[in-house]
Amino acid sequence: MAVPQDYDPLAPETFDSPHATFAELRRSCPMARSEAFDGFWMLTRHADIRAVLDEPLLYTTRVRNVVPGGSATGRRPPLHLDPPEHTPYRRAIDRALGAARIEGMTAMIKGHADRLLRAYRHAGGGDLVDLYSSPLAALVFADWFFLDPNQSAHLWATSKEFVKAWEHFDAEAVSRTSATLYDLARDLVAERRRHPRSPDHDPISSLLAATDADNVALPDEMLVGCVRQILVVGLVAPPIFVGSVAVHLSRDQALQHRLRAEPELLPAAIEEFLRLYTPYRGFARAPVHEVMLHGRTVAANEPIALAYASANRDETVFEDPDCFRLDRPNIRQHLAFGRGPHRCAGMAMARVELLVAVRALLDGTTRFELAGDVRMSGMPEVGPIYVPLRVV
Repeated sequence: MAVPQDYDPLAPETFDSPHATFAELRRSCPMARSEAFDGFWMLTRHADIRAVLDEPLLYTTRVRNVVPGGSATGRRPPLHLDPPEHTPYRRAIDRALGAARIEGMTAMIKGHADRLLRAYRHAGGGDLVDLYSSPLAALVFADWFFLDPNQSAHLWATSKEFVKAWEHFDAEAVSRTSATLYDLARDLVAERRRHPRSPDHDPISSLLAATDADNVALPDEMLVGCVRQILVVGLVAPPIFVGSVAVHLSRDQALQHRLRAEPELLPAAIEEFLRLYTPYRGFARAPVHEVMLHGRTVAANEPIALAYASANRDETVFEDPDCFRLDRPNIRQHLAFGRGPHRCAGMAMARVELLVAVRALLDGTTRFELAGDVRMSGMPEVGPIYVPLRVV
């Protein structure tokens, strides 16, 4: 007999259905319960999610930082740690994502996007995620990590297998591919010990140069875990987001034409698309002691999923939340990159990558439209993982 629940993340989804579900939960059940994935709670309102993110000492990432899942292969900072333990890892990552480093990568990102888009258009289109946005994300991370072509191919192939394992909730495949990623992380750390690069440009060298509050080098396994964490963190969300934008612009040909003709509007458009199509619903926290939220008791260490995608369409914060509006006066209130000490470290690079990716798609085509049904991701993401387009 099925267990009654407020939210079923395993229900089939269309491109629009998750947002309709979130809207109903915001209205009638803002603290929802699901028995999937060993059971979890889910917050859907902007104010509630923001309040949790603003209290990292009460709502920890140590127990569960994402639904579904948990670390079966060791702790991976900074996401698996709370302040102040997470801070030296976060500072090291931030150091390798400075403005000069991102500016230096912009031309490389554009080169990758233009080359992939030419091949995509020559083929007449196809699955935008598999042929364009996913390989682009892999190439961007390969550049950031200074990977050679063999390492880049290995990372992309393993990461694709890892993501598919999550999509099918295949625990054995997740464990196997995660172990492969750990092996790659160990190899990269050993290589950087032999041949260090500038800590201002290379995240691994920056981590190796970092110390904790007592001026002690970071522990080897935690350092490897951190590299393993960031190897894949930027390979999942950007492809889904670019796919969502492509679906939206396929449906709104007038906006597609306008953004192609007026590229100066793209930075504001990307920010509004980030609000509309935030690709996360499963980042999680757990209270360190029992709490009461919307009349429901949450025990210590029970996971609470934070539906960023729902928060960013909260009608009490964003007027006409399901509509695309350029230059929303309060657009900076969106939570697409999270908030607080675990706010996305790579958000500046992500904004550049997404802007370049969408502009290349527009510049490299005169028109594109959907050529079939999209296929949606499972939790913790939300958005399309298969976007068939016909391009001209």
